[in-house]
Amino acid sequence: MDKKVIVYTSNTCPHCFTTKDYLTSKGIEYTEKNVSESPEYRKELMSKGFMGVPVVMVDDEAIVGFDKQRLDELL
Repeated sequence: MDKKVIVYTSNTCPHCFTTKDYLTSKGIEYTEKNVSESPEYRKELMSKGFMGVPVVMVDDEAIVGFDKQRLDELL
C-alpha cells in the first residue's frame, strides 16, 4: 500500500481503539499520534481544524470518527 495513514487518538476514546483494531485487522500500517500524550500532536490536529478524535488521515483525506465504509473506500 502506498498510502500514508495517520490516526490521531486519545487514551480515553473508545472509537479510537475500534479504529486502530480495524486497521490492524486489515493489515494496514499506520502512525498513531496520541493527543493525550503529546501537546505537539494536539496542536497539529487543531491546526487542521479538528477538535475531537479519532481523525484518520489517508494521504490528504480526513475521516472523522470510525467510518468503516469511508476507510474501505480510501484504502
